[in-house]
Amino acid sequence: MPDPHFIFILFIVGIALIFDFYNGMNDAANSIATVVSTKVLTPKLAVAWAAFFNFVAAFGFGVKVATTIGKGVIDPLIVNEYLILSALIGAILWTAIATHIGMPISVSHSLVGGMIGAAIAKTGTSAIITTGLNKILLFILLSPFLGFILGVTFMVITLWIVHRQAPSKVDKHFRILQLFSAAGYSLGHGTNDAQKTMGIIAVLLFSSGYLGQNFHVPFWLVLLCHFFIAMGTMIGGWRVIKTLGLNVTKLKPIGGFCAETASAFTLLFTALAGIPVSTTHTITGAIIGVGSTVRLSAIRWGIARNIIMAWIFTIPFTALAAWIVYYILKFTLSLS
Repeated sequence: MPDPHFIFILFIVGIALIFDFYNGMNDAANSIATVVSTKVLTPKLAVAWAAFFNFVAAFGFGVKVATTIGKGVIDPLIVNEYLILSALIGAILWTAIATHIGMPISVSHSLVGGMIGAAIAKTGTSAIITTGLNKILLFILLSPFLGFILGVTFMVITLWIVHRQAPSKVDKHFRILQLFSAAGYSLGHGTNDAQKTMGIIAVLLFSSGYLGQNFHVPFWLVLLCHFFIAMGTMIGGWRVIKTLGLNVTKLKPIGGFCAETASAFTLLFTALAGIPVSTTHTITGAIIGVGSTVRLSAIRWGIARNIIMAWIFTIPFTALAAWIVYYILKFTLSLS
């Protein structure tokens, strides 16, 4: 007879992988926005390219972000399966709504918000690890700013290098180079975002006694999470892709290359440092930075404002949703 508790844990792992899949769907826009905007690749080829490098990112970039999510946001000692389930439901609800209305959000921060809301519902604010949360909140501000600054910097330097070349020649060269920059960005996206699902599954397994005495992220979990985020990217959130790839600003291949390269640098650096950042914030900042080097009026600021508003509401909405779900479970199942 199968252990009912183990079956329930597997069910929650399945919910976490659905979240991972939705992460890939919403963030498909991040991975291919610039390469589609510049028409270097068709949307279908672009998502296949991004999905491949999302999965390849499983090899070689460590699990520091997963460890931060697993041990650095809320006290792992108070974690149980109901808390994780509540956090995931809150995060999935917000991510699904945003994906279907075409709004690029920080899927990472929806998960963080869900964990915070469920933890507060269980034990109060004492469960929050303020140092870890402060680091995440700091990079909510810093990641789009870094993307913007690096996007502007790369664009100015690149324009200076090629200013004497014919536009047609520049366009031809950067159509090829953009394939590499898109691959680099997708590596950064894959390693940063897949690790967030790894972290929450790992802390679930650890708190349930299925990982032994020491918290760690097994390699089978690394492969599984990268596979699901890659599949989500392959399916693609096409409305989000349209918003971020076509509506924020118009890019040429040289601009797409600079935006992707700036974002790749930011994401790979933060992943190796164990800092969970928003890939959406980073690439949006880079796209706006690159577009602003042409002229500020090239940016559709109304759309950019709507995206920023979605960022602001992500953590509060998911925290509230997870808090409500946990309280429903608490009174329904008489949880302590």
